Amino acid sequence: MADLRVNVAGVEFSNPLIAASGTFGFGREYNELYPVSALGGISCKGITLKERPGNPAPRIAESPAGMLNAVGLQNPGVEHFIKHDLPWLKEQNTKIIANIAGSCPEDYFEMAKRLDSTDIDMIELNISCPNVKSGGVQFGTTTKGVSEITSGVRKNTSKPLMVKLSPNVTDITEMALAAEANGADAVSLINTLTGMRIDINTRRPIIHNNTGGVSGPAVFPVAVRMVWQVANKVKIPVVGLGGIATWQDAVEMLLAGATALQIGTALFTDPYAPIKITEGLSNYMDKNGIKSVSEITGGIKPW
Repeated sequence: MADLRVNVAGVEFSNPLIAASGTFGFGREYNELYPVSALGGISCKGITLKERPGNPAPRIAESPAGMLNAVGLQNPGVEHFIKHDLPWLKEQNTKIIANIAGSCPEDYFEMAKRLDSTDIDMIELNISCPNVKSGGVQFGTTTKGVSEITSGVRKNTSKPLMVKLSPNVTDITEMALAAEANGADAVSLINTLTGMRIDINTRRPIIHNNTGGVSGPAVFPVAVRMVWQVANKVKIPVVGLGGIATWQDAVEMLLAGATALQIGTALFTDPYAPIKITEGLSNYMDKNGIKSVSEITGGIKPW
């Protein structure tokens, strides 16, 4: 019987499948379909210091082999999460990752401080957010921004810290190395690629925000390439995500160097996707005599 357990920064997951932030809410709706304990973990809906209503509609559009979204981090705020969502989550027998976002460094630092005394298992930094203090430049698009946020959060929490990297950069390995050098215990990648759709009849952007994040199978080859690049540069674990929809995708991402995986957009077309992927991965391992997921990680054979 294949051992599906994986260890990311000292946190042991029962299997490598983690629900990606923003696609699983806080788990309650999916728990009506199957126990969320079937997942290795949940990266919760991105939370901010204060409640956010999100962007005006329309904020989701279809794109070839995926979707485009600019939801705008709609969430109830960190205190609501701690008081109302986390107690329920901790009863579900799965690992809880708090994904945090902000518009200035101080937002991140304060949230890390508040979450440090809670029962979450890990913090994931969403650094694909515009820094209002720097004229709207995203934290994750410069090594200075990555370093500042990571080091500041590290000083405010003892929780395992994972930094979610933006693919909208010249060299993602530089961002990963900056995160590692400033206290990150793991990195997750990729976040969404910036995209745009236009309605040819109204001639308006389909998304009210004009642009949004592209996710789904269309971005998978980009994600595999970036995970492979980063895994060959850093010493900390890499959690791979971006377009994973099948167990074959999961194996491919593990071979590229991922220690664990996050599933996002696939949940919208098939909410049972993580369950099917876990079963397929287990069968693949049994068929090929692979005893542990760690035997697959980084197993790519270069030409």
